[in-house]
Amino acid sequence: MPSHPKKTWMGSTTKMLAVWLTESWKAFFVPCTPRGCLELIKRSGVPIVGARAVVLGRSKIVGSPMSSLLLWNHATVTTCHSKTKDLPSVCREADILVVAIGRPRMVKADWVKPGAVVIDCGINAIPDATRSSGTRLVGDVDFDEVKKVASYITPVPEGVGPMTVAMLISNTVDSAKRCLKDSLKQ
Repeated sequence: MPSHPKKTWMGSTTKMLAVWLTESWKAFFVPCTPRGCLELIKRSGVPIVGARAVVLGRSKIVGSPMSSLLLWNHATVTTCHSKTKDLPSVCREADILVVAIGRPRMVKADWVKPGAVVIDCGINAIPDATRSSGTRLVGDVDFDEVKKVASYITPVPEGVGPMTVAMLISNTVDSAKRCLKDSLKQ
């Protein structure tokens, strides 16, 4: 994959961190997974403006850009990580909870504010003797518990993943348009 941000369709190079922190991202590509998550949140019908958002995870690929996107959409954002104290309490304050922490079924129902939107970006293989592969995929959220509390929750698999692919396609189309526009200028 090219290292130049203008040609990086995934939008997740290390060089992009400075771009995200300075809000000059509009000239580049929004990382696919956070962009897909933002679209899911918008389509859930829950207003982002003024909402309390909590992002579990601070990776360069999902957590940090997701926090920035929510902030730039006028949410009040808290980013949590492995050193955050009283994580369940912080999560319970969220109207929007985005989880990308890499721990299978870590977030339980009592961590979630009733009616919250929960976006699970986690994908973890856990042992499952009933499957021919010996494993099954689960998210970072205990889906069966949390779906009883949340107003909207993404499943794993088939939740955020397809949106990531859709945003990759969109970024690829945008890249082609930019290249065409640039070539017509010359």
